[in-house]
Amino acid sequence: MKRWITVAWMTMAIAMAIGCNRVSDTAADVQAIQETEKQWNQDYASKDADKLAAYYSDDAVLMAPGMAPSVGRESIRATLKAMVADPALSLKFTAAKIDVAGSGDLGYTRGAYVMTMTDPQTKKVVQDHGSYVTTYRKDTEGKWKAAADIATSEAAPGQSSM
Repeated sequence: MKRWITVAWMTMAIAMAIGCNRVSDTAADVQAIQETEKQWNQDYASKDADKLAAYYSDDAVLMAPGMAPSVGRESIRATLKAMVADPALSLKFTAAKIDVAGSGDLGYTRGAYVMTMTDPQTKKVVQDHGSYVTTYRKDTEGKWKAAADIATSEAAPGQSSM
């Protein structure tokens, strides 16, 4: 009986170890997110709101300085459509850190951004800069989609109205 219990515990321990193994090739996932952000940056130049909204999951949230949160891809698309209508709009962001969970289905980036746009009140072109964090979730096709995207301005009050 004692031997049977030992064998049962050993079998359970092995099963747990196998079940907890990394499902993800972390380096490949990090590179995939890095490539996603590289392409996303390039796509901002196109000013195509549909193309930009495709980077978000259906239930994503976008939180940008000076704006109410946009929840859901359609709301994000509307926000992006208004943003890209500005001829002065330019956005560049660079990740300082990319991390992926061992499960391979969640990841995040954090970094810095620089944005140029027209101030809606003064009608002058302003530049904003700050930090961002984007949480990614892998979709059923294996593509990384932004689930939560937040930017925090580092510009002093009055320098930018974003």
